[in-house]
Amino acid sequence: MRRAGLFIGCFLLLAACAGLTIGREFPAPTRETIRNGATTKADLVRLFGEPTQVGIDDGDTTWTWLYVARSTDKELTKQLTVRFRNDGVVKSHSYSSNFPEDMRTLR
Repeated sequence: MRRAGLFIGCFLLLAACAGLTIGREFPAPTRETIRNGATTKADLVRLFGEPTQVGIDDGDTTWTWLYVARSTDKELTKQLTVRFRNDGVVKSHSYSSNFPEDMRTLR
């Protein structure tokens, strides 16, 4: 039992030093990439891959792409959330990020 605890402790320490990622990297959307009332679910899968999460917000289907890259000194995150109409077309969307390239281009 003591060995197992030591092994788990060492593993967690190594994982923290090596960094942690959650989700999959995806490209930042541009104003032209996603158009409310025109872009479809199939378009989004082609552009960004399968969503990390799916859900419902105020009765509308939502898809979310999330990527987190954590190292010992910083955490970078980006999130794209899309709300759909009943016909599978984008109703609205939001994107937020603290990646340096997004901070430069989206300010």
